[in-house]
Amino acid sequence: MEKHNRKQSAETKKEHAADGHKGHDRICDGGPIIQLIDVWKVYKMGEVEVPALRGLSLEVYPCEFVSIMGPSGSGKSTSMNMVGCLDIPTRGRIYLDGKDIAELDESHLAQIRGRKIGFVFQQFNLISNLTAMENVMMPMMFQDTPTYEREERAMRLLSTVGLEGRTHHRPTELSGGEQQRVAIARALANDPPVILADEPTGNLDSRRGQEIMELLRTLHEREMKTIIMVTHDEKLSKYADRIIYIKDGKVLEGGNGK
Repeated sequence: MEKHNRKQSAETKKEHAADGHKGHDRICDGGPIIQLIDVWKVYKMGEVEVPALRGLSLEVYPCEFVSIMGPSGSGKSTSMNMVGCLDIPTRGRIYLDGKDIAELDESHLAQIRGRKIGFVFQQFNLISNLTAMENVMMPMMFQDTPTYEREERAMRLLSTVGLEGRTHHRPTELSGGEQQRVAIARALANDPPVILADEPTGNLDSRRGQEIMELLRTLHEREMKTIIMVTHDEKLSKYADRIIYIKDGKVLEGGNGK
């Protein structure tokens, strides 16, 4: 049933892209864009080993909106690091767009991660002495994008998230909702196929949180972005196509889809 629903969702998005986005090069079918196979993460605290993940296996496919949910201590944060290829598992395999990240050196992995995944964090993680525009331009610097392209794309992305009048404001001059919009624009800087959002509404009031979720959903539907959201908030599940429930470091039985 899960595979059928995923395929149906992908086909619907392909039709939407064909109707409204002629020539769009996103592919909404095929194999998983991110795959974890029997992933364990064990931390050593002195002589004690503490497993944060216990054989986590999951797949995320192109053009999906997936929510990874679970209570505090379930392994959500560690799973986010694994899904985002920010950490290496103690054992198990992680594939990013078909490439085993264990076979990549850190420099090569950082380059691929920078092109494939955009990150949105609960704490915004903006650089305080840079303007909104400069924050959005930053990821493009690491991909050696020419200056004029960085400036043009940053302006366009800030306009996309509704901040065309705030481009030269620093984070302290922006509201929480505006800071998260800058963070989303920054995540889109290198046009990655995947956006990984960690508790994206955690520091926002309900109205601003709803605006951010609607923006993510719009990016998913119109730009064919794969959205992976890590959250404990059940109210956000309505925005996702599929929910993966995690407890005690592994996917709950029957918890890998709506």
